[in-house]
Amino acid sequence: MNIRSLETFFWISRLGSFRAAAKKLYASQPTISARISGLEDELGIELFDRSGRSAVLTAKGRQVLSYAEQILQLHAELLDMVASPEVIQGTIRLGVAETIAYTWLPELIERINETYPAINLELDIDISINLSEKLVKRRIDVAFLIGEVRQEGFFNAPFYSYSLTWVASPKLALPSEHLSLPELAKLPIITYPRMSEPHANIRTLINKTGNATQIHSSSSLSTIIRMVLDGIGVSALPKEIVNQELATGQLREFEVEATVPDLVFNMAYCAAPGANVVRAVAELCLKVVSSDAAEM
Repeated sequence: MNIRSLETFFWISRLGSFRAAAKKLYASQPTISARISGLEDELGIELFDRSGRSAVLTAKGRQVLSYAEQILQLHAELLDMVASPEVIQGTIRLGVAETIAYTWLPELIERINETYPAINLELDIDISINLSEKLVKRRIDVAFLIGEVRQEGFFNAPFYSYSLTWVASPKLALPSEHLSLPELAKLPIITYPRMSEPHANIRTLINKTGNATQIHSSSSLSTIIRMVLDGIGVSALPKEIVNQELATGQLREFEVEATVPDLVFNMAYCAAPGANVVRAVAELCLKVVSSDAAEM
């Protein structure tokens, strides 16, 4: 019996199929099947009922799962206590909203590489609603997203908050430096995708005027910025991602009589047994942001 076999058994139990566990553990399905067969031979029991399409635990399998979780947790704690960060290996899949990718991601990657040089990173840039789904389905290990993952077994922590500033291209002739809501409602607005918090907040703001307004949405932040630069409309964006355009005069800020709520990002990951490496990477990311914020 070895840790790898127990880890394989745990993830099949959690994900419900040999195929999903193989993808999670970066192994072939024959390898996954061989590990479970070896574990079953050693214990002299069947761990899964294979009569259906999904892997369902037998009664004995449920008993073994309880012990497997404890062993994996103790193994992870042992590594956490005595292993050097330089020898900790594995692949961590980071799911990142594009706003975070524009701002914090380069520094996070640098610090992770410095602290855990043997860890490989896989990056998945996507909108928050998709990142939440991917995390629940274990397609990623850590997510930086708007909102929380409200599922049992997941840990959520505040990551970073962005204030939004209204920006426009000088090509777009605005009525004044300070716009009323009715004046704003006459302009095309470019914002984050439907179902996102920024889109909903801007829609709520405009609905107060009773006017019908063009609201263009995009899941690509670079596309939103490009459209604003081209004078297609105005947008409320984190100042951190358009600092260069503001400094060069390609964009300019303007004020609106009502503010848009901040973009609040959280970090989430699965607190599964043996997930100490994931937890360590997640805590390192939080430490990077908190230390940098303290210096500002």
